[in-house]
Amino acid sequence: MKHLLPLLIFVIAACSVPPQSLVETPPPSPSPIATVPPTAAAFADHWERAGGETAFGIPIGEPILLDGAPTQVYQRGLIALHSDGPATLPLPPGWANGPPADLAHLPASPWRATLLAPSDATPLTPLHIQITVPGYTGLAALHLYDGRARQIGRWEVAMTNGVGVAEVLPGGSLGVHSALLIIDGAIAGGAGRLYTLDAETMLVTGQERFDALYSMIRRFMEQCVLEYALDGVVVRGYRSPDNPLLWLRDHTYQARGFRYFETDVTSLIDAFRRAQRPDGSFPDFLARPELGVMRPVRKEVEADVEYLFIQAVYEAWQMTGDDAWLRTNLDAMRRAVRYTMSDPLRWDAERGLVKRPYTIDTWDFSYGPTTTDPTTGRPAPRHWIDDQTIWGIFHGDNTGLAHALELLARIEDRVGDPALAQHWRAEANGVMDRLNALSWNGRFFTHFVPLTPFDTPGVDESTQLSLSNAYALNRGVLRRNQGRAIVDEYFQRGLRRGETFAEWYSIDPPFPEGSFGLAGRPGERPGEYVNGGLMPLVGGELARGAFRYGAERYAFEILHRYYFLISTTGASYLWYYPAGNPGISGADTLPTDGWGSSAMLGALFEGAAGIEDREALYRSVILSPRWIFTRDVNEVKAVARYAASDGYVAYRWRRASGGVELQATGSGERMHVRIPLPEGVAAPTSVVLNGAPQEYIIEDANGSRYVVFDVSAPFGAIQVQWTT
Repeated sequence: MKHLLPLLIFVIAACSVPPQSLVETPPPSPSPIATVPPTAAAFADHWERAGGETAFGIPIGEPILLDGAPTQVYQRGLIALHSDGPATLPLPPGWANGPPADLAHLPASPWRATLLAPSDATPLTPLHIQITVPGYTGLAALHLYDGRARQIGRWEVAMTNGVGVAEVLPGGSLGVHSALLIIDGAIAGGAGRLYTLDAETMLVTGQERFDALYSMIRRFMEQCVLEYALDGVVVRGYRSPDNPLLWLRDHTYQARGFRYFETDVTSLIDAFRRAQRPDGSFPDFLARPELGVMRPVRKEVEADVEYLFIQAVYEAWQMTGDDAWLRTNLDAMRRAVRYTMSDPLRWDAERGLVKRPYTIDTWDFSYGPTTTDPTTGRPAPRHWIDDQTIWGIFHGDNTGLAHALELLARIEDRVGDPALAQHWRAEANGVMDRLNALSWNGRFFTHFVPLTPFDTPGVDESTQLSLSNAYALNRGVLRRNQGRAIVDEYFQRGLRRGETFAEWYSIDPPFPEGSFGLAGRPGERPGEYVNGGLMPLVGGELARGAFRYGAERYAFEILHRYYFLISTTGASYLWYYPAGNPGISGADTLPTDGWGSSAMLGALFEGAAGIEDREALYRSVILSPRWIFTRDVNEVKAVARYAASDGYVAYRWRRASGGVELQATGSGERMHVRIPLPEGVAAPTSVVLNGAPQEYIIEDANGSRYVVFDVSAPFGAIQVQWTT
């Protein structure tokens, strides 16, 4: 019993290939007993009367037995001969862009085969296909095709007295899968609709601290959804746990989580695009008339909204793959970035960097005592700019801008102007060069660099580690040594945290009481809100960054702490006091923080499970399963699926003696596979792809070593072994 895999198949495995048939191979039968399917002439008259080449196109190959009926396949349809006469049929759904290539170059067999399988299948879950070829004893080859008619596998089946069973692992594109049975190099029969493959995001490791996270976080985030009609158009988005409005930043950052279960990922972005101002700027949040918010509002001190719009568009495109929709946002994104890099309120032309008032990291109120809201006359934080404003450079605005410029360059390459793509990349590099020279202190980015000398009483500003350092870890703008330095800084502060339950600081050390007036709300005192409160959103970004920069065990430990927090309390808050009690900012506070929980979910799926999308729809994937850095996870099934499309990746990972095994599949074409080696192992003893030795390189990720190679495949197998 032998499983023959095509070159396009890959799996990371160190065990034997599973049997492909349930019976041994008997000697072939001397001759077929079934009649040969009708010749092409039997279809010609009906083809011509039904519209001929205009309606159907030309024939593809010879007539075959398909779904139990003699059938001629054409470029745009089928003609099947049933007992009550010929019938015209559409192509099977998976053949819409072209039937399987085997139909064109293999002849029809005199044998008449029928195939039967369960109607539904999931990726990498074994499926049994019943095969009937009356009178035949011998070998047959089962060819499976995915929802895009790509061949995903070839299984050799032993037939005895006309009956055989093949056990297959479904994979490749979702949708209706088809099959052909080949005997002696000819097509004996096929199924245009053998089964339907579907996938849903899931993670099974056998350890509750990982397996329970997705469902718990999804329940949290489902409480953060707002949907209402705005100017006659339904808008759906994800709100802050502390505010009942739809803010662009809250929705954008929560995309790390809702990508796996939300189908409407564009309506909120469309609403913000409609609200874009003539100068290219955006509001912070949309109108919500039922709450008396009649127009979209921009907090004047904010300098990050424009780059967040670009990030939101790019990630929604990843989820949908909709190039036409992406193109509708191109002008708005260009105008947004030009506004940021030219408007005197946002851009410091002398330094070539984004500027803003002296806020705590990316928050929307600036340094100074409580002031008066000019519209209501009530006490309020300093959301606006006036003659008391202290100006400076905040690092998060600039790493965010550099990240957005790179995303915009990718978008230009896809649907816009390639020359502009080069321009945006050059601008991104320039921003980071200038920011590093101004703000990088060797361990992390200095929180705020005033444009004119300013001393903040009661705090050593040079020691302040602010939350956007964690965001910078995952923006693709850091040098390798910078990323690991930031991770190490958080780790060291965690070792020194004393009675503080986590090192997920909004800012550390915090500002003295009263430095930022919040009209008596939490945040004026150290350890509250963004003034030194502990935020799961920081922990999630830190964990994802720690996976990226070679601190995998630290990243797993962060996920474990977060699971313990939410499993013991049944809640997740935007911020916590250092002692661990939840932060309640006001009456609108929800105990289901989608912002932080989605960051943790990103660390789980993109970091621990190691599934990262380099383009859209998982067409090009970085696959880095990091379970080797745990002590109690031995087998994993992981599926990451965009709910807004059919883009997905699935794999089965297994720890083996002296190595790992992986079976992987997905809807895409390319996988950049990165298999981590255990600590103390410098190189593998063997790397095998589809049964053949595989060339690879060793990548050093700040001390962690990965076996790296590229695979072009929708499905396959790899084995990596080493000596400890």
